[in-house]
Amino acid sequence: MYLHALATALPPTSFTPAECWEIAQRSPIRERLKKRSMLILHTILRSEHGIARRHFALPDIGRVFDLSPDELNAAFRTEAPRLAGRALTAALEKAGVRADELDALLVCTCTGYLCPGVTSYVAEQLGLRTDAFLQDLVGLGCGAAIPMLRAASHVLAAHPGATVACIAVEICSAAFYLDDDPGVIISACLFGDGAAATIWKSTPAAVPLRAFDFNTTHRPADRDKLRFEQRGGKLRNLLHRSVPELAATAVGDLWRARGPRPVARVVSHGGGRDVLEALAPAVAPHSLDASARVLRDCGNMSSPAVLFALEETLKTATPGTDGDFWLVSFGAGFSAHSCRIGTVP
Repeated sequence: MYLHALATALPPTSFTPAECWEIAQRSPIRERLKKRSMLILHTILRSEHGIARRHFALPDIGRVFDLSPDELNAAFRTEAPRLAGRALTAALEKAGVRADELDALLVCTCTGYLCPGVTSYVAEQLGLRTDAFLQDLVGLGCGAAIPMLRAASHVLAAHPGATVACIAVEICSAAFYLDDDPGVIISACLFGDGAAATIWKSTPAAVPLRAFDFNTTHRPADRDKLRFEQRGGKLRNLLHRSVPELAATAVGDLWRARGPRPVARVVSHGGGRDVLEALAPAVAPHSLDASARVLRDCGNMSSPAVLFALEETLKTATPGTDGDFWLVSFGAGFSAHSCRIGTVP
């Protein structure tokens, strides 16, 4: 399948780590955390950890840790379709496609739950046809964007004349949770909100960027190292200290299985500074600078991050005869996923 447009969207409100620390100091959460936990929070937010700014969709981020589960879910219901719709509107404009020309819409997310899913809200918001195929992918965590693209490729294989849109959207601020667990504290310092939308067809655009050669690995034995659990009705992120090593091992396995076609660039989900440092040897000598820039400017946005990194990479390079772009994402499961973006059939 061929990429016809890629667009991203961020909430207008953003914060530096130092500003996040000031918010935490003013929040009632400081009375509920141990002094050691506040010290960890201060150390992360007041030191260099690869993130310069994060964007949050929730209107009053200072109250985020005191919101009830119902309030958090209501915020997700409002903000996820809004941000997803912004990204898709921009992608449709780039592709020269009207919303009512879309035959399928796929959305992946893990930071909230809606039934019907985010696709229903976006379809109504943008005016998709009532016979458009809607598919929501949930529960795949940070790695979800590439499995979503793989699902889109199957839609196009079955319906070659279709136009398919994919959106990765996460309102991580609607899933913020804080207690004295170090992994939970680190998680609260990493994640930000964002959305990325793509438009796909079976026929090439002016620049024929084709997605193909999908691969995946999943390791249920490591499931509890990185996943959401429910705590008091809220989503609580489990983040084990071994995650950078797990990511590097899983990505390394996919890298070794990539086949003989040359690779010009590696485009990765960022995860965090420690994750990128662990990944670097696995994909050497390729640079992960684009992923690091996205992490710096946006934090870890979960599933949209790899598409933000692709957008960043396409600003200065295009896959060609010297090699494809190799995309890789990873997350809950523990799982990792890859595909190629190339111009050569």
